[in-house]
Amino acid sequence: MPKPILVTVEGFASDFRTGETIEAHAHNAHQIVHALAGVMRVRVEDGTWIVPPGRILWMPARTRHEIHCIGLLKMRTVYLDGFHPSFPTAVGVTSVSPLMREIMVRLAEGAETQQLPHLTALLIDEIAAMTFEPLHLPHAKDERIARLSSALLEQPGDHTSLRGWADRLRLSPRTLIRRIKDETGMTFRELRRQGRILAALERLPLGESVTNVAMDVGFDSPSAFIQAFRNVTGKTPGRYLK
Repeated sequence: MPKPILVTVEGFASDFRTGETIEAHAHNAHQIVHALAGVMRVRVEDGTWIVPPGRILWMPARTRHEIHCIGLLKMRTVYLDGFHPSFPTAVGVTSVSPLMREIMVRLAEGAETQQLPHLTALLIDEIAAMTFEPLHLPHAKDERIARLSSALLEQPGDHTSLRGWADRLRLSPRTLIRRIKDETGMTFRELRRQGRILAALERLPLGESVTNVAMDVGFDSPSAFIQAFRNVTGKTPGRYLK
C-alpha cells in the first residue's frame, strides 16, 4: 500500500506597523500568508509580488523572500511541513475564499489539537483549487533592465518614453525592446502598465480614491486607469477590492 501523505501545519498571528520590513529569510516549510488588513510587497529572487487584502501569498519551502508592510498589516500565516501533489512549486498570489480565510484565522489564532487534522484536510483542498493572479513584476538579470523595472514600480507616474529610457540606459530603442521582452516576457508598454497597476494596488486598499491614485500612477484619466486595471486583473478596482 502507498504511504499516506503527511502534512503538519502550524499557524501564527502577527501585526506590523506601516513601513516595517521583514528582512530576507526562508523557511523549511511551505508558507501561506494572508493579510486581514494592510498590503504586502514581497520580493523574491525572480520578482516582486503585491498582496492586497482579500488575497493570499503562497511561498514554497526554502524560497528566500523579504516582506515590506504597507498600512497596518494584520498578518495571519500558516506553515505546511510535508509534501502534497497539489502544493504549487512557484510563488504566487491568489484570492482567498471565505472558507480558506476562516481556516487560516483559526489555525493562526489557536486551533484545538483535535481540530488540526480536519482543518489541514480542508486547507489542502482549498490549496488544490488555487489559481494564481498576475500581481507581480518580474525581476531581470540584466542590470539595466532591472533598473528600468524597479523604476516603473517605484516611480509609476514617470512618463519617460521608450526612447528616453533607451537614452538613459545607453541602449538603442530596438535593443531595449528586445532585452525587455527577453528578460520579462513583456513589452515596454505592458511592463509600464504592470508597474502602475501594482503601485495602485498598494494604495487603493488603504482608502485612497480611484481618481487620485489613477493620476498619481501615471494615467491620463480615471477611465483609462479602470480599463487598464480590468485588462490586468479581469475586474474593475471596486469589484476587485470587495
